[in-house]
Amino acid sequence: MKLLSFLLCLSLCYIAHAKVSYDGFKMYEVIPRTGLQVKILEGMYTESKIDRVDFWVPPRGINIPVQISVSPKTKIIATLRLMGMDTTLVMDNVQHFIDQQNKVDLKYKPRGKAAEFDYGVYHDLAAINDWITNITTVYADKAKVIEVGKSFEGRPIRLIQIDTGKVQQKNGFFMEGGIHAREWISPATVIYMTGQMLDLYGTDAKITDIVDSYTWYILPVFNVDGYEYTWTKDRNWRKTRSKHGLCHGVDPNRNWDYEWCEGGASKEPCSDTYCGPSAFSEVEVKAVSDFINSHKGTIKAFIDFHSFSQLWMTPWGYTKDLPTDYTQLNAGAKAACDALEVDYGTKYQHGNIADIIYVASGSSADWTYGAEKIKYSYAVELRDTGEYGFLLPADQILPSGKETLEALKALCSYVFNN
Repeated sequence: MKLLSFLLCLSLCYIAHAKVSYDGFKMYEVIPRTGLQVKILEGMYTESKIDRVDFWVPPRGINIPVQISVSPKTKIIATLRLMGMDTTLVMDNVQHFIDQQNKVDLKYKPRGKAAEFDYGVYHDLAAINDWITNITTVYADKAKVIEVGKSFEGRPIRLIQIDTGKVQQKNGFFMEGGIHAREWISPATVIYMTGQMLDLYGTDAKITDIVDSYTWYILPVFNVDGYEYTWTKDRNWRKTRSKHGLCHGVDPNRNWDYEWCEGGASKEPCSDTYCGPSAFSEVEVKAVSDFINSHKGTIKAFIDFHSFSQLWMTPWGYTKDLPTDYTQLNAGAKAACDALEVDYGTKYQHGNIADIIYVASGSSADWTYGAEKIKYSYAVELRDTGEYGFLLPADQILPSGKETLEALKALCSYVFNN
């Protein structure tokens, strides 16, 4: 009996610490052809994961492709076909793409000077924290670390402030990455841009100008617990890691206190879009919102970086109604998209969140625009448009970083002059 109990305990410990495997999981593009089919997909998306069905691109309308990752055990794709939906295989084995990403991404673990950091690979949280410490030490005359709070699991949420002191009483510019854990290209792109802003300051005229023009608040990894979890347990994890009944996590981009849980969010704790038991229930969201609010009236622009779909989006997310400042907001987005396209020909669309992608209430961009009155508030979906999705290969990090930095330069100029 003791042996049986020991083996059971050992087995449970193994399960608790083993990585989630996506071997045999397939990614499909599904196209709904009727309003009823859209409603069926929307119901699947907003509720808890049904038979390990994971929406990478949620339903948005008739004839607009949806991307779904499915377990080899599920029959849901066959069911959707019987309903008349078109389906196309995109990834034959999701785990293969995870393994390919890790072959490159896990080989480099920097622990040295900032100059040794490889911006062309993905890094775990420990390496990113080392980089934050190192680069703010190297550039201590203009950069410093601010810990805005602790995560649910007690990890520090670390922000970089850049201020050259060349302009008195200047406005702030806030950027964040990694609010959704599995979107690795988001922190990687934010980290690259931050490194360039510091490394090229004083030698690149445009970089020097935008760095001097604002006090920068840059949060490379918002959802630190979730990001760590994607490295240690489940590559496709999206939410925070707080506990809610039998399920973990809240979607931190549905938890902000502006039109909270009014649409495009779920009240089901096991859903990937769970809005939480209340607005600002997540300590990470509360900590970042408190920091932004402590600078109320001084921050002029805000960008929340995500992946994927190649979109530069304005509020609102909770409604398709356009905000008062939409004309200027969208002009800024267009300037960013035009500049982004120059180097690699990467095309982004621009428009308001609810119209161009989907309704999403309780988002950071809606809160910064609606509650904090930060006029130039944006949510950006980085590369790609679905070939790799969240598993974007590491060889696209530098192109993503470079083109997004060009977009940032153009947006900074637009915001500064308007």
